[in-house]
Amino acid sequence: MDGGVAVTSNPYVNVNLTTSISSFEVVKRYDRGISIGELKRKLEMVVGAPSSSMDLELYSTSNNFLQKMDNDEALLGSYPVDDGCRIHVIDRSGGTMNEFSDVSKVEKFELSDEAYDKRTDTVRSVLQKQRVGKYNEELMATKKAEQAARMEESKAAAEAISPGSRCQVQVPGQPTKVGTVMYVGTTDFKPGYWVGVKYDEPLGKHDGSVDGKRYFECENKYGAFVRPLNVTVGDFPEEDYGLDEM
Repeated sequence: MDGGVAVTSNPYVNVNLTTSISSFEVVKRYDRGISIGELKRKLEMVVGAPSSSMDLELYSTSNNFLQKMDNDEALLGSYPVDDGCRIHVIDRSGGTMNEFSDVSKVEKFELSDEAYDKRTDTVRSVLQKQRVGKYNEELMATKKAEQAARMEESKAAAEAISPGSRCQVQVPGQPTKVGTVMYVGTTDFKPGYWVGVKYDEPLGKHDGSVDGKRYFECENKYGAFVRPLNVTVGDFPEEDYGLDEM
């Protein structure tokens, strides 16, 4: 029409869905041409309630109640539904809030370790038959012996290092660093023996404290902990990095 404006309505609408039996809220897209009865049947899979016991309420985008959607023969588009409005589903079948998400009401299947060990169709039984991982006694014994040997070697290396000594730190994959030994012994953050070092340059990770526990004092980013086998004690004079030059 001359001088007129043609308006084409979107055949689909995005609505927020809430329900009286769950605290969830989801957004769904529906055809405005479906009937309210058909909408209820689609909602069965969404809210977990039978369509025959549903009451629908329509709320505006500003969450104001508009009206009940109680005519199953009426089309969805015959109601003032706009993108962002909310349809609240009330279940009259006797369901309670969060009934389907409360796992405390679900009967749990429990099996004792003794009964589980007797079964032949479990992951554990397969691993035992194939002697994989911890079920390979020879492999586990070898690993335990190797771990004990490494621990003794680390302990011996730690006992040969004294706080106050100059040292060189060589960690695989990292540049060689020079500093002063500040701490030798065990720690709370990881098992085994550790050497706390104050580097000559800010190449460390902390100020001598880890996880709130202080092991030694130094400036921030100058301190680090390394394994004793990565530390070589010797005459490593502090280099002049030209800090006094202009």
